[in-house]
Amino acid sequence: MYLQLPSQKYEKTVGVMHKWLQDHLPKIVLAPSFAMVVVFVYGFIAWTAYISFTNSKLLPRYQFEGLLQYRKLWEMDRWHVALDNLFVFSALFILFCMAIGLLLAILLDQRIRIEGALRTIYLYPMALSFIVTGTAWKWILNPGLGIEKAVRELGFENFEFNWLVDPEFAIYTIVIAGVWQSSGFVMAIFLAGLRSIDDEIIKAAYMDGANLPRIYLRIIIPSMRATFLSAFIVLAHLAIKSFDLIVVLTRGGPGYATDMPATFMYAMAFSRGRIGLAAASATIMIITVMAIIIPYLYSELRSKRHE
Repeated sequence: MYLQLPSQKYEKTVGVMHKWLQDHLPKIVLAPSFAMVVVFVYGFIAWTAYISFTNSKLLPRYQFEGLLQYRKLWEMDRWHVALDNLFVFSALFILFCMAIGLLLAILLDQRIRIEGALRTIYLYPMALSFIVTGTAWKWILNPGLGIEKAVRELGFENFEFNWLVDPEFAIYTIVIAGVWQSSGFVMAIFLAGLRSIDDEIIKAAYMDGANLPRIYLRIIIPSMRATFLSAFIVLAHLAIKSFDLIVVLTRGGPGYATDMPATFMYAMAFSRGRIGLAAASATIMIITVMAIIIPYLYSELRSKRHE
C-alpha cells in the first residue's frame, strides 16, 4: 500500500519546490555553461602553464623541468623580433585608432544630417573578419597588383610602394590594415562617451565665451578618461592576440620579419613540434593580458562599490 500525503501537505511541498526552482533556475541554466568555461578555458590555461615547465616536443610530456623552456625562449632571436614587432604594432595601432576614432566621433557629434550613413560606413569594416581584411589589403598592397601597379600605369614609372615585401616596412602594412578595421569601432566608443556629456556644461562654456575647439580640449575630452581607458583596453587586447590578420597578410614574413607572439606560438606548436616552447610563449601572452585587464576590472569594481 502507498501512503498518500494529505492534500494540504502535498500542496505545501509542491509550493516549496516551485519556489526553490524559481530561485535557483538561473543557476541551474548557467551551471553547464559555467562548468564548460571552467574546464575548456581555465582548465586548458592551467594545462598550458604546466606544459611550459616540461620538455614537451611533438607530444606533451609531464615530467617537470623547471624554467628550461623559458630560458630557451628568451635566447631565441625570433622571439625578440616577435616582441619588438608587438611593441611597434601595439603602439602605432592604439595611437592611430584612438586618434582617428576620436576625430570621427567629434565629427559625428556635430549632429550632421548624414550622421546615420556615415556611422554605418565607419562601422562597416568592423563587421568583416580579420581574414577578409587581410586578404583585401594583401591585394591592395601587393606591388604587382595594387597601389604600386595602379600608380605606375598612370605614368609614374619610378613610383615604389613595396612595403609588403620589405622586411623593414612590412610590419607597418599590418598597422594600416588593423587601423582601417578597428578605428570605426573606437569611434563608436568615443561617440557614446561624447553623447554622455551633460549639454548644460557645454552651454555654460559657450556663455562664458569659449569656442568649440577649446570646449573639446578643456572640458569634454578631459572628462572622458573612463572612455579612453576602455578603448585602450580593447585595443591592447586586440593587438596582443593578433594572429589571423598577420597570417593572411604577411604569413609572418618576409622571413619572420612580421612575427608576433601569437604567430610565434603557432609556428612552434604546429610547425616545429616544440609544444613546451609554444606553451611558454602562450603563458607569457596570458600573463600580459591579465596584467592589463585585472587592474582595469579592479578599478571598475572599486568605483562601483564606492558609488
